[in-house]
Amino acid sequence: MSDHAALKDLLDKRAIEEQIYNYGRSMDRLDRELGYRVFWPEAVADYHEQMYVGTGTGFVDMCMDAHLGFSAHSHQFTNILITIDGETARSETYGDVTLRMIGDDGVPIDSRNLGRYVDRWERRNGEWRIIHRQYLHDFDQSGPNHGNFMTTGRRDPQDASYFPAATEH
Repeated sequence: MSDHAALKDLLDKRAIEEQIYNYGRSMDRLDRELGYRVFWPEAVADYHEQMYVGTGTGFVDMCMDAHLGFSAHSHQFTNILITIDGETARSETYGDVTLRMIGDDGVPIDSRNLGRYVDRWERRNGEWRIIHRQYLHDFDQSGPNHGNFMTTGRRDPQDASYFPAATEH
């Protein structure tokens, strides 16, 4: 592979990784529009029948509504493997998602889900988005959490992680 081809491959992989991270941010910040921009409008999201099968944007909508029932959530991604093939790509991403709700007794209950996202990507007009996602659930656990730290971030685009525009000071 030439240096030019290797650099192009590296830049494409980095653009896809950023979209994977945008997905997590969209879920944790309840940023519906950001979530929509991760999927092509006709993309399929297959999280199996027990969770959701439909369009990617439909999945984002379902999550935004469901996440309102939680007091906090955190999506973490690792072991991202990407293969580029021209204007298409495939990736496998390990996901570790924790959702917190407050029980009737006031004790936080955490539900942790671990699985893998197997995605097919298409690049259109220079932009990578998911055209097909299959979620493979590996295992989960849930129970009370007796920690005493509360969430300090916000679940909206007013969170400190959203950097101000270059012209703002």
